[in-house]
Amino acid sequence: MDTTPKKTKPHHPAVLAQEAQRAADIQVRIADAITSYAGSMPFVYVHIVVFAVWMIFLESKPWPMLTLVVSLEAIFLSTFVMIGQNRQATFQQAKADHDFNAQELELKTNTDITRQIHSLTKELHQRLVDQPHS
Repeated sequence: MDTTPKKTKPHHPAVLAQEAQRAADIQVRIADAITSYAGSMPFVYVHIVVFAVWMIFLESKPWPMLTLVVSLEAIFLSTFVMIGQNRQATFQQAKADHDFNAQELELKTNTDITRQIHSLTKELHQRLVDQPHS
């Protein structure tokens, strides 16, 4: 059995910042847990069982109450989906801002290096031209 620790890739700074922010807010953690569960197959299976039991065994005419319950659930679940989408949009914007700043810094560094190479090349050329040939 392999007991060597697995190497993990370092996360993007925007990912780390978002994880820290989510961990610090209880409301966000609750929303994450609900969204995670609502987007899973166990959620579907529980609903199949609950609705089947409700329609077959508990009520002779389940449709009015069932319609109300399902509509309310859909309202709340869609709200959690929107919360997740807003959080994802915020994350994407933070990542885009970070990437833009990193690219700008890289462009500035490359421009400085190019100018230094040009200056050194001119200086070398001048020294070679000014030196008498032996």
